[in-house]
Amino acid sequence: MSAADAAEETPGGEDVPWSEVTPEAARRLLVAAVEAFAERGYHATTTRDIAGRAGMSPAALYIHYKTKEELLHRISRIGHDRALEILRAAADGEGTAGERLAAAVRSFVRWHAERHTTARVVQYELDALGPEHRTEIVALRRESDATVRRIINEGVVAGEFDVPDVAGTTVAVLSLCIDVSRWFNVQGRRTPDEVGALYADLVLRMVGAQK
Repeated sequence: MSAADAAEETPGGEDVPWSEVTPEAARRLLVAAVEAFAERGYHATTTRDIAGRAGMSPAALYIHYKTKEELLHRISRIGHDRALEILRAAADGEGTAGERLAAAVRSFVRWHAERHTTARVVQYELDALGPEHRTEIVALRRESDATVRRIINEGVVAGEFDVPDVAGTTVAVLSLCIDVSRWFNVQGRRTPDEVGALYADLVLRMVGAQK
């Protein structure tokens, strides 16, 4: 999927890339930044690169974003908010802990596969953020961790899961899901849905889920 994962889903459900970003020029710059950061890395990307991809002059970028880091923060904040929303929807849904954990993994993996360009930037450019923005994003990551840990804890308490180290297993589950954005290829053998189903099964085995 090109154009910074052009079918990027928003919480409202529209299939418009980054539709929550306005005005249109700011949205185009953000889409261009995602593509550039994913392809070249944050530090190797210049504001001129981003503006050129958006079909604008470098000066136009500064009308909407004060710095390149501000662009990265906007991308990271939207992405982490979406990831947390996905996990919480599954965690707060109906069903057993095993069913909710499987749903969380399926949807989280599917997002990282379908939006692999965006997800690579969101998940792997954290250290490029300034201290204040980094602290903000780390707090969101901790909320995602807490959401998955809650499901696993509930499964242990209910006797569904056999997990000696809940905290360590939570990190392993999230790392497994996030890494999909590194290797997923839209021309590969498996679709995002198929990868999500595979990983859900793997995670249930990891926690010793009772069938």
